[in-house]
This record gives sequence, C-alpha cells and structure tokens, in this order.
Amino acid sequence: MTRCRGACHCAAVRFEIVAEIDHVRTCDCSICRLRGALNFRVPREDLTLLTRWENLVLYQWGSHTARDYFCATCGILAFRRPSDPTPAERRNGVESFDGWAINVRCLAGVDIDALPVVRIHGSRIRHDN
Repeated sequence: MTRCRGACHCAAVRFEIVAEIDHVRTCDCSICRLRGALNFRVPREDLTLLTRWENLVLYQWGSHTARDYFCATCGILAFRRPSDPTPAERRNGVESFDGWAINVRCLAGVDIDALPVVRIHGSRIRHDN
C-alpha cells in the first residue's frame, strides 16, 4: 500500500490516504457530472485528515445519506462519504460501503491519465423505490 498526500486548491484542507490506486470512478448523476471529480474508494480507516474538520463544509442532498466535504475557502471537493444503496439496489445485491470516495484530482503525484476510468451510471438510479 502507498501513502498519498492530498489537498484542496488552497491547501486549507490536507489529508493522507493509504491505497493502491488502480482506477478512478466517474459518475453521470447530475451533481457528479457538474463537479467533474474522479473518485477512488478507500476504507474509512485509510483516510487521515491533517487539518481541522472546521475547514470543511458539508453538503447533502437527495436521500441525505451521502456526505460531500468541500473546502470552506476554495470550494474544492476533497472527499465524500458515498450514499447508501437504494432499496432497489439492495434487492439487486448492492452492498453499503463504509468508507470514503477520494477525489483523486486532489492527490499529489498521481498520474490520473494513466488510470482506467470506471463509469458509474448514477443518473439511472431511482431513489424512490
């Protein structure tokens, strides 16, 4: 496992992860499409925040199970807690993920152009069933 350091644009939010990044995920839901983040999931214990939580702003929408953490100064999304599966997704075998989705664009020294992209079709998920 490799230790990677990350930060938002202004470096008010700094963090480390332990991971072997072998791909990035992009989602086509309305918010992810506009945001443009490239995410990689790590277990909860593999993210270490090096700055204070007070430097972050929390944004939630929809089911309010996802938690997006933005820098309060520059507005960059550094990482997020993914949403819980919908009832329909659970019926189809999708399990909850208890970890973090790291915005790989915030990590130093990671060649994102060399990583395969996994496309997530969040726009197809219905949250009312």
